[in-house]
Amino acid sequence: MTKKIVFATNNRHKLEEVKNILGKKIEIISLQDIGCEEEIPETADTLEGNAELKAQYISQKYNIDCFADDTGLEIAALNGKPGVFSARYAGEPSNSANNVRKVLYEMQGKENREAQFRTVICLVENGKSHFFEGKITGKIAQKPTGGNGFGYDPVFIPDGYNKSFAELTTEDKNRISHRALAVKELAVHFDNNNR
Repeated sequence: MTKKIVFATNNRHKLEEVKNILGKKIEIISLQDIGCEEEIPETADTLEGNAELKAQYISQKYNIDCFADDTGLEIAALNGKPGVFSARYAGEPSNSANNVRKVLYEMQGKENREAQFRTVICLVENGKSHFFEGKITGKIAQKPTGGNGFGYDPVFIPDGYNKSFAELTTEDKNRISHRALAVKELAVHFDNNNR
């Protein structure tokens, strides 16, 4: 019997990405599938905290195993910012173009362009929290390039590449991305615990 688990996201792109990585072993269901339409609070000051808040909220309210993720872009020259505030860095409502503009403005004149994307997944299974992390290092470009992806993808150049995430194909990005790495850790957990 295939295990059913909720992925606490309303982002269709993320949902498809995760389904592709996990394959057929686990049946991923969305918030929409369980009739959850409320905004889940993200009030923690760490990626781990936000991921756990979302996963625990759904798990407790709907009595179902659930996982959630939170992702941050951490830039060395900005002391790790935008970090946990990545989605709303330029203020509410969240707007990717404004967030990118703010980062590029703050990076003006900075020689150190090192950055990393970090994704933390919290899985709540039988009431217990498990954490999985994926990260990819790279640098912040001088200007946005590429039309694929979302968020900060147009200004993030992963190490070993001379293209931004937004210039890579979806397949290439999914092979190396922070989220893909975290989801692969999650897949290993499922493999080890569902034999």
